[in-house]
Amino acid sequence: MSDLLIKNCDVFCCKDNKPDFLLSHDILVTGNRIQSILPTSESTTTPVKNRIDASGMLAVPGMVNTHAHVPMVLFRGVAEDVTLEEWFNQYIFPMESNLTPEDVFWGALLGMAEMIEAGITNVADHYFFMDEVAEAIKASGIRGNLAWAVFEHEGLEKFDETVEFVKRWQGRAEGRIKTWLGPHSPYLCGPEFLTRCAQLAEGLDVGIHIHVAETEDQVALSQKQYGMTPIRLLAQTGVLNRPSILAHCCFPTKEDIDIIADHPAGVGQAPKTYMRAGMGLGPLKAFQERDIPVGLASDGAASNSTLDLYEQMRLMALTQKFIENDARVMPLDKILKIAYAGGARVCQENDLGVLAPNKLADIVLLRQDRSAVIPRLNPAANLVYAINAVDVDTVICNGVVLMHNRQLLTIDKEKIKGEIESRLARLVKKVPGKVVAVYPT
Repeated sequence: MSDLLIKNCDVFCCKDNKPDFLLSHDILVTGNRIQSILPTSESTTTPVKNRIDASGMLAVPGMVNTHAHVPMVLFRGVAEDVTLEEWFNQYIFPMESNLTPEDVFWGALLGMAEMIEAGITNVADHYFFMDEVAEAIKASGIRGNLAWAVFEHEGLEKFDETVEFVKRWQGRAEGRIKTWLGPHSPYLCGPEFLTRCAQLAEGLDVGIHIHVAETEDQVALSQKQYGMTPIRLLAQTGVLNRPSILAHCCFPTKEDIDIIADHPAGVGQAPKTYMRAGMGLGPLKAFQERDIPVGLASDGAASNSTLDLYEQMRLMALTQKFIENDARVMPLDKILKIAYAGGARVCQENDLGVLAPNKLADIVLLRQDRSAVIPRLNPAANLVYAINAVDVDTVICNGVVLMHNRQLLTIDKEKIKGEIESRLARLVKKVPGKVVAVYPT
């Protein structure tokens, strides 16, 4: 007996590297994998434990959030209309020094509720107190590529603690948790520290998730301090020899792009953050020309208010057209490839990002009955420019239904809301001299 039959949905897929839509199909799930995708008229009569009538809905892969600080939903809206230096040094780093493990747990759960509601089933999270984030992943039912963020000033002892975290959680929660190392950035972690990180990652056989080349000033600082760009520094210290998520990477040089292309690295892009902070935008065209994996990222809700990747997808397409002054840039097929298969490539998840037999059953059902989604003359254009996170009806991860009819099944949102509201006054209090780090200027 199969576990789940999704009846009579349209299915987003790719044919000859172009977006394609299978109309009126059934998806059969056995265990945590897709068994078959067949026309409803030809579908199996095999008994199933659970059926979902998806008539009129569109099935898409669960989205992969390639770079996030999920518990930062706790600081949503706390620092607006300020420079990046002010954002870090006057608001975020002081407030993050107030965090306790329990705070992080409840913040992570709230962020995971938001991501499920937005059709995200896998997140590469880079934050603190990651045991608590792992517990939230376990409870929520989504997947997580989890990296404990560390700064050089914390010392190698902290790194040893994160190594134990990697060992403790690798492959846990029915295989939904993957653990990597998470040095914060080249501007807060020097060459010796990064070299040690690369050596540890090699010994543990894990990847590395790191912020890099976010601003022009950061690149200039690296060249002044080390005589090389941040990307060249990651290559020389061995970081790029490991599977790597390069968060942001908005200002690589041409040589940097060649270096990235020659290593097992991908880039997580969050254009809404870059626009709000006045940072500039990443060179997506150059990344694509070198077949560098690129995926959508939310960053933290403190820098862009939401964890909504549909919003990021639209902004990515539109801003690339704008900066190139060419409507043909970032066409539908390319942005949809980034939004679904691209995220899986960045996180090196070969069984995600596509709906097909034998792939993992991370499936999202989107409603198509809102006025803004009618008519369906161009389903691909609707998916990029009309459908929103509010259209997410049902979310399935690893074969398990996490949300149905917009009702969360694994997370008690009201309880989370009460827990967070009881902590806010303490969390946003700034104590003189108390910070987790100092952003260099």
